[in-house]
Order: sequence, then C-alpha cells, then structure tokens
Amino acid sequence: MGTVDDAMVVFLRARFREDETAALALKSSKNEDMIRVRDRALADVETKRRLLDWVLTVPWDIEDKPRPLLERALVGSINGIPLALRSPVAFTLLASYVDHPDFPPEWKRIVS
Repeated sequence: MGTVDDAMVVFLRARFREDETAALALKSSKNEDMIRVRDRALADVETKRRLLDWVLTVPWDIEDKPRPLLERALVGSINGIPLALRSPVAFTLLASYVDHPDFPPEWKRIVS
C-alpha cells in the first residue's frame, strides 16, 4: 500500500484549513443546532490534525514529561510502529476528500 508522502500531507493540511474556515464562517446565533454543528466541525478538524500528527511524529520522546507507568509502556510500544503501518490512518483521512477538485486521481487506488 505504501506510505503517506509530503504531497498527501500538504493536501490534508490544506483541507483541514478549508474545513476550519468554513466552520468558523458559521456565525453564532440563537440557533443551538448551528452552534453544535460549528463546534462539532471544529472538533473534527482538530481530531484530524492530531491523527495526522500521530502518523507523522511517532516515535515520541517518552521522557518529555512525567507519565504513569502504563502510559509509558503504551507510548513505548507505539514508538515501534513503522510509518508503513501508520500510513493507513492518513489514507483514511484522505478518503474523506476524494470528491475534492484538487484530489489527485492516482490517489483513488490508495484510499479505496
């Protein structure tokens, strides 16, 4: 299947910015449903950013801050996951933008 590449990362980060901009354009109003939709969209963007960061930044430095023993063990085991095994997370994120006009057709075989 391969690994996530720089072009995919640039594409995803641009889509995240677009989604965030669109969500922020929803003005606060007395309509509580619209407020929830806006807040959910912003939370979704933040979650996608964190997932992509996870794909790109492992291994983490487990000594960067004090952690409970179980958390240190989990982080230590996650550190051993190679990029090829983390990349499907990025491919799943890409799949949600397959209908975007800038989505390269050659990526369709990767995300389907």
